[in-house]
Amino acid sequence: MTEPATGAPDFGDAFRARFAELIAWRRDVRRFRPDPVPEEALRACLALACLSPSVGNSQPWRFVRVTDPERRAAVTASFRRCNDAAAAAYDDERAAAYRRLKLAGLREAPVHLAVFCDEATAAGHGLGRATMPEMLRYSAVTAVHTFWLAARAHGLGVGWVSILCPGEVAAALDVPEDWCLIAYLCVGSPAEEHADPELVRHGWQARQETGAMILER
Repeated sequence: MTEPATGAPDFGDAFRARFAELIAWRRDVRRFRPDPVPEEALRACLALACLSPSVGNSQPWRFVRVTDPERRAAVTASFRRCNDAAAAAYDDERAAAYRRLKLAGLREAPVHLAVFCDEATAAGHGLGRATMPEMLRYSAVTAVHTFWLAARAHGLGVGWVSILCPGEVAAALDVPEDWCLIAYLCVGSPAEEHADPELVRHGWQARQETGAMILER
């Protein structure tokens, strides 16, 4: 991938409208078609993700592509255990609603990506982390979001699976001890296309008004 051109680009109204559409259509996808993900598209999305901002330019994200069936099975088993425990924590009515939701596409997604934060990285020389060390993890989150948008632009769907035990995933993938799990992503062609979030569509949680989340002091 080429580096961005020098000089400020001119983003016009048409681009801004398309960008707003991209943001609106960035959905958490749990239902995938079995079609293989084009390797060129996946690599392009990962390259864009690696252009994300990071504290001190530390670039702490580490993407692990999980292809081994046994490792995938271990992650899926962790999801099942955590999902059962999560359902049990709700009262009967809410637990029943929870169990009706499809919360992961681990079995269907052709691509699994585990995203870690390398908390021992020397890159960035500690700049910006002395008072907020969590900025390393936040930086890795920006890479996840960039990847998510890039995937949508390539017609791919991404599902972020958080109902997992991070320690179990790290052990299953045999990563360094200083790597912290940030996200486990399922990637593939969506089996369905919806502009509204699945949790809204199935009555779990409505969207809140933007005004309720923007304050002035």
